[in-house]
Amino acid sequence: MRKAVVVLVAALCSVLLPVGCRMSVSLTGGTIDSRAKTVAINTFPNNASLVNPSLSQSFTTALKDKIQGQTPLTIVSRQGDYEIDGEIIAYTVSPVAIQGNETAAMNRLTITVRVRFTNKFDENQNFEQTFSRYADYASSRNLSSVESTLVTEINDALTDDIFNKAFVNW
Repeated sequence: MRKAVVVLVAALCSVLLPVGCRMSVSLTGGTIDSRAKTVAINTFPNNASLVNPSLSQSFTTALKDKIQGQTPLTIVSRQGDYEIDGEIIAYTVSPVAIQGNETAAMNRLTITVRVRFTNKFDENQNFEQTFSRYADYASSRNLSSVESTLVTEINDALTDDIFNKAFVNW
């Protein structure tokens, strides 16, 4: 009889507990509302004065891949439970590590994006923020020979920052 009571209580708890509580999914320390099923990620147009023709697509794809790989959310074209959009606002190359003969030993590629994040379930989580990351390369190298690798590296860092701000709340 005692065993039957324990089984009955366990069965009731397993049925009633999820109904009475709002649950969330935690991934890499982040929280996604249990009601959220979708995310809309719009293409980030490249509005920088110096334009890399493939940057808009490669950045948007990297962001989608990051979110798809780290969350259970389905990517939709519009009206998601979460929405992410923005634009690439800067793509610059500048000299760093100036040597004694006033030449740069290193150059720096910097990419800056403006991001708007909307959370349909909690407006307090909404934000608009600018994110910027860079990668350095030897000035003896031509940008075109290292650009693809640098852009991938920077995109990875930017998407980590955006993911952390949106879903880990850093």
